[in-house]
Amino acid sequence: MNSELTLSDRIGELLASQPMIRPVEIAKQLGVSEWVVVSQFSADEFTALPGRMAQSILESISDWGKVTTIIEVKGFVFEFKDAFPKGKLGFGYYNLQGSGGGLEGHLKLDAVTDIALLSRPLRGKETHAIIFYAEDGTCIFKIYLGRDEEGRILPHQIAAFHALKEGKNVV
Repeated sequence: MNSELTLSDRIGELLASQPMIRPVEIAKQLGVSEWVVVSQFSADEFTALPGRMAQSILESISDWGKVTTIIEVKGFVFEFKDAFPKGKLGFGYYNLQGSGGGLEGHLKLDAVTDIALLSRPLRGKETHAIIFYAEDGTCIFKIYLGRDEEGRILPHQIAAFHALKEGKNVV
């Protein structure tokens, strides 16, 4: 790659030569954080929100129905496909109230500094995700919109996602 290119140009070259490459892989190749990579995407693909909105966003998502929550750590990818659980604050955490074997956990919301609303193809399919980032620009976790039996994104979730991008649908 040409060293005189801007970061945005270098990202564009990687995407053109490797259309299936993920932002985390681009970040690794370019020696930058994943947040830096996604923040270079076009306004149609990327909307930035401040981390302080994490709780209100999660509270909203808990009413959307089945979504896919992804946690990726050192090459291990964990996926949970179900409604994102409601939560409540306690002991410095946002405590997920999963029921009947659902997703549970304790989220340190003050560790979320940035949130990306990302709309990009992934493996040839339309995708929309809410991605929560730490101060160092690494992804903490992602929530992808749910799909029906035919693999189509649920229309009510697309509407809710776009409302979120427009600053609506959040307490």
